[in-house]
Amino acid sequence: MGTLPISDFVPQIARMKNAPASPAHGAPELTAVVVETYNAELRDSGGFIGDRASNRAFRAILEELRDRLRAVGEDPLGETPTDELSKKKLEKVLGEGDPEAAGVVHGAIEEFSTEFATVIARFLKSKGWRDVEKIVVGGGLRASRIGELVIGRTAVLLKSSGHTVDVAPIHHHPDEAGLIGAIHLVPAWMLAGHEAILAVDIGGSNVRAGIVELHMTRAKDLSKCQVMELELWRYADEPEKPSRNEAVARIGDMLGRLAKRAMRDLKLAPFVGLACPGLIAEDGSIERGGQNLPGNWESSKFNLPMRIREMLPKIGDHETMCVMHNDAVVQGLSELPFIGDVSSWGVMTIGTGLGNAAFTNRVAEKSVSRAARSS
Repeated sequence: MGTLPISDFVPQIARMKNAPASPAHGAPELTAVVVETYNAELRDSGGFIGDRASNRAFRAILEELRDRLRAVGEDPLGETPTDELSKKKLEKVLGEGDPEAAGVVHGAIEEFSTEFATVIARFLKSKGWRDVEKIVVGGGLRASRIGELVIGRTAVLLKSSGHTVDVAPIHHHPDEAGLIGAIHLVPAWMLAGHEAILAVDIGGSNVRAGIVELHMTRAKDLSKCQVMELELWRYADEPEKPSRNEAVARIGDMLGRLAKRAMRDLKLAPFVGLACPGLIAEDGSIERGGQNLPGNWESSKFNLPMRIREMLPKIGDHETMCVMHNDAVVQGLSELPFIGDVSSWGVMTIGTGLGNAAFTNRVAEKSVSRAARSS
């Protein structure tokens, strides 16, 4: 079906009102932002254009460059298969390696950046993205010097071709941004009196669960929050891909351990924020986009928030509230304390695929409404 133009389904008058007090899964309106669109699946003649800006795409470009060099001589990067070259190894080549080997990596960065700039330009023509002034980039590739160079080169390419949009790395480490953003899924008053929450970020190759400390006394805008403890499960590295039930059970175990640890020293809110790939329905089911997850997560009979509540019915003396949204949306929400200088902005996460979401800040929205009334 392509992009999800949420604005088509939300009357303009409703968008100008306060966000609903009761959080909903996959909500188009949150306290601080309107989610204009997310999980866009734009296509061209070659298929989904997002596939051209993923970790796999970068590796494919690097492998193709190495193939060309092997055809005429030696490969400067040696005999190690491209899929086994770690980001650390590639960064070492950039900083300390043989000039020709470094040139291969720089060549892959240049070619991938060109592809990424083309993808962004295509997004900026689509509904929900046309007014975007700034894009923050997260995902696994961002957590490296190579990723930072890609982001910087992409920004230069876009501006040199006439686009005014800014492109910058997401503030938090991407391993933590998908957890920190969960605090913005509910109004701040719901977290008042508490010091931390539990959050889960489910990706196409791993699951992260963590304790997010709020530090609201240090910063009411939640700019000082941080991940106090994190558990990582790389299920893609398992000898056999786990079933959906095994994956959910593992998530429940992770949350159970983290809840016990948090409650030793912190006032833990009875809230779990969930970030998951795909189009998230209001009832907590996944309508589409969960194909990279272990098992069938798109079944109408499967509801992850409900399963989490069954495994973790109470936190302390209170019933657990679970709220789930798309993983790119949640990672983008981590940027909220730092994005007040623009009204419309987006996030792109370079991982197993290209996650994406575009937002309008509600403060800016209200300002526009006041200006319209006074004119």
